[in-house]
Amino acid sequence: MLDLAQKQAIVAEVNAIAASAHSAIAAENRGLSAAQMTELRAKARKEGVYMRVVKNTLARRAVDGTSFACMRDELKGPLLLAFSQEDPGAAARVISEFVKTNEKLVVKIVSISGQVLAPADIERLAKMPTKLQAIAMLAMVSQAPVVKLVQTLNETVAKLVRTVAAVRDQKQAAGG
Repeated sequence: MLDLAQKQAIVAEVNAIAASAHSAIAAENRGLSAAQMTELRAKARKEGVYMRVVKNTLARRAVDGTSFACMRDELKGPLLLAFSQEDPGAAARVISEFVKTNEKLVVKIVSISGQVLAPADIERLAKMPTKLQAIAMLAMVSQAPVVKLVQTLNETVAKLVRTVAAVRDQKQAAGG
């Protein structure tokens, strides 16, 4: 049993994480072994995902005042909460990968930007690009006009060279 101070500490900790998180996943962990939970927690830590099993009453209090308050009414049953700290799809990637080999973990709630999504939308969220991938895509998009301009300018010079070469070949053929 937790005393009041311990409960308040848990609520404060989860609330602070939820306030800065990009997305949240709540999954039912009924039937998972301790070894499976340890494996899941290790993967989550590696990906920058905060994961915690919290009593539902404490979880409801913890998400109050955050963009995840929309999850409040759906927090039922034995759930673990996963919050993406670094990029929005991190928790979804960790959970969806784990679910592929451990069917006892069942996704119940997916939330991003103050909206609750269907549990099936976890795959869509998992496919979101990471921060580095998004920066790379932005760089590609921003350099495309410059590349096109250089190709266009280069094509004009290449046409001139081909024309001069054709004239030279024609003069050599006529002279020879």
